[in-house]
Amino acid sequence: MEHWETLKPGGYRFVYDDGLFRPGTDTFLLSSLPRLKTGLRVCDLGCGTGLLGLLLLQRQPDLCVTGVDIQPAAIRLAEKAAAENRLQDCLTFQTADLRDAKGLFPTGSFDLVVCNPPYYPSASGRMAAETAVRTARSEVSCTLEDICRAASHLLRWGGSFCLVHKPERLTDLLCALRQAAVEPKRLRFVCKTAGAAPSLLLVEGRRGGRPGLSIEAPLILQNTGGAPTPEVNAIYFRQQEDMP
Repeated sequence: MEHWETLKPGGYRFVYDDGLFRPGTDTFLLSSLPRLKTGLRVCDLGCGTGLLGLLLLQRQPDLCVTGVDIQPAAIRLAEKAAAENRLQDCLTFQTADLRDAKGLFPTGSFDLVVCNPPYYPSASGRMAAETAVRTARSEVSCTLEDICRAASHLLRWGGSFCLVHKPERLTDLLCALRQAAVEPKRLRFVCKTAGAAPSLLLVEGRRGGRPGLSIEAPLILQNTGGAPTPEVNAIYFRQQEDMP
């Protein structure tokens, strides 16, 4: 079943389906990481139903976003959302395997690549029964190394690659980025509360960048009373006057 929601009052509408991987906090958090500027060419690898592209366009309307996903059902919904929001000129999609990036786009076609990738190696843990969910959660269709190689091809020299991942994969992630000539430049841990162990991490790499990693202050999700922090409210486009 399809479900439609609005990013904020008067904002863009996004869609998801019960049979596909449902949007989560990690996509919203990732949307806050890129330093967006007017006119950026953006590629969303593994775009699903297009939520991340909508979030970026809600923050900076003057972008050109291209989403790529291997699942035709997800792309159909993403295109439906682009039409619903009248964004067909700046938000487009392709049903394709990101491992074929070299055949899809010329080298250096994008200024920014973003990705909310599968978190788990294909041989680890219990696999989801549904194909769509399994593809989104586990590296059955592409590995972390595949994603980093694709991003490296797509990015212009000096372009940025932003992604979200699990802390236990940090070493794998940093090694894969450097191996693909995308130098890790910014790292930010996501913690439920101040002092808690991180549950997610946000990383930005730069194509052809020089070594030197900046570790930023953690992104804290909740205050001591359990309420969302002001930064999280901003990420979710919640206005102060709307808060209880």
